[in-house]
Amino acid sequence: MKLDDDDFALLGLPRRHALDRADLDARVRQLQARVHPDRFVTEGAAAQRVAMQWAVRVNEAAQRLRDPVRRGAYLCELAGMPVKSDSNTAMPLAFLQQQMAWREALDEAVDASAVESLAEQVREHEHQALKDLQAQLDEHGDLPAAVAQVRALMFVRRLADEIEQRREAYSS
Repeated sequence: MKLDDDDFALLGLPRRHALDRADLDARVRQLQARVHPDRFVTEGAAAQRVAMQWAVRVNEAAQRLRDPVRRGAYLCELAGMPVKSDSNTAMPLAFLQQQMAWREALDEAVDASAVESLAEQVREHEHQALKDLQAQLDEHGDLPAAVAQVRALMFVRRLADEIEQRREAYSS
């Protein structure tokens, strides 16, 4: 095990989008316990700094692999097809039209019920998109489709965050 191992190797997991969350969490806890800086107090400052590097690395890997969108983007990157969401924002017309319709619905929502209905639609779409992403990566090895799906999911997540803010505004 090396600091520069990919997240999957670091945690002893297969390089797949489908992961058992309980297994992932157990491996993270086990590794965190092994590398926690407090275990190296008697070994001096240098050993504690190295332990801190390991602890940060394990936490970063855990955060990336726990989030299915980030995990998908990471798998694409490991396979040589980075998502490049900051420079590649082209999306299919149908997807953009759906986004516009959802945003209009959010703008026009007049009560908590309307916002909740929209939130449910977006959650269902995200759930299906994540299932599609998993199939693209794990079953079909279709990296171009997976890259496009990750980018679309990033848009959906931003919209879901906006919907959640609106829900909170209605509940306060």
